Amino acid sequence: MELNTASQVISFAREMEEQIARLYEAMSGDEAAKETLTALAAESRKNAKQIERVYYEVITDALEGCFAFRIDRDAYPVERLAHGLGNARLGLGEALAVEKKAQEFYSVAAQQSGALLADIPRLFTSMAKKREDRISKLKAMRSA
Repeated sequence: MELNTASQVISFAREMEEQIARLYEAMSGDEAAKETLTALAAESRKNAKQIERVYYEVITDALEGCFAFRIDRDAYPVERLAHGLGNARLGLGEALAVEKKAQEFYSVAAQQSGALLADIPRLFTSMAKKREDRISKLKAMRSA
């Protein structure tokens, strides 16, 4: 499914962050990794709220009617990648794949929204950069 409007992209970003939060909550059964995974889940929920807040603060009716994006939702299969993960050790590889896909999505969305109001591409660029830290944490957990 192709995402074309700002509303579609924002909705997908919120859904993706919620799915990622649920992924980390499901993986947090491992006591050694619980603190990090719980923090990542909380951060994803915070990201979803930030995305929604920026959307409601800056999107106008004129912008909403425009087809500003050409993003294939199926290229970012976060839900499929996260499905059924419950063990922290078994899921770290999949969690890394999820974070990389989220980072890719935010990078593409930032690039495609560059002609929009500055807040939207800035938000998406920030979300992509946040993924670097999350990916580093997961890699450290995997090698531990």
